[in-house]
Amino acid sequence: MRVAIIGANGQLGSDLVEVFGSDSSFEVVPLTHSDLDVTILDTLEVLKKLKPDVIINTAAYVRVDDAELYPEKAFQVNAIGALNVARVAEEIDAVNVYISTDYVFDGSKGEPYTEEDIPNPINVYGLSKYAGEIFTKNYSRKHYIIRVASLYGKAGASGKGGNFVEFMVQKAKRGEEIRVVDDQFMSPTYTKDVARTLKKLLELKPEFGVYHMVNDGFCSWYEFTKAIFEILGWEVDVRPIKSDELKRLAKRPRFSALRNKRLEGLGLKMRPWRSALKEYLREKGYI
Repeated sequence: MRVAIIGANGQLGSDLVEVFGSDSSFEVVPLTHSDLDVTILDTLEVLKKLKPDVIINTAAYVRVDDAELYPEKAFQVNAIGALNVARVAEEIDAVNVYISTDYVFDGSKGEPYTEEDIPNPINVYGLSKYAGEIFTKNYSRKHYIIRVASLYGKAGASGKGGNFVEFMVQKAKRGEEIRVVDDQFMSPTYTKDVARTLKKLLELKPEFGVYHMVNDGFCSWYEFTKAIFEILGWEVDVRPIKSDELKRLAKRPRFSALRNKRLEGLGLKMRPWRSALKEYLREKGYI
């Protein structure tokens, strides 16, 4: 199976390349921004030449606050980019995998969202990703929309200059004060686990549609930060604060945890978020 991975040097993309590349039944074609730009349809001609069986689109504009100031940038990548990929995937009869987000939900449910829940984004980033979902669904028949959340991985998010775990570890090393919100709940997810599970999903070839793909369980950002230092065995003072104290441009959903209901139905289980965090910290050489 030939798999083209768009955004191959990104946080999730690099783990996808590694996981799929370790299995000889997959032929991986890594594509970076220098190979194509999802916002420019002409550059996607490379996909027509490659004729992959599967296209995994991890390209995304992920600066949540900046998206409020520059909505056209977010929509250009997350929505129009998804439309362009969907059109090409349909033309070459490839399976189109679009990576989406928990931020398509408004956070008012109070319990983990399943694939059956109706999205209602409350910020530009979430809306641009939801638009990408709709384009994916309506322009490519063979599609998987994969919703992930609060990702962290070895490569770090290029658009954010690292990842949350790394940011906290470095702050602690510098002896800086650590203040983290305790009123936003999510499903922290290790990119390597997403890569492994997505590989299993494509091998199973279940029905097309939306699938949630996060590590099991949920916590607040404060609890997640405390867990980082507990696993490391470091004595670090973490101060809980409220979201309002941060005065961010974009609203965040208060409770955007996801449940992998459809994966469970396929017998695919993702491990608890604490176990995944421990492996990440071990792989980074911190423990």
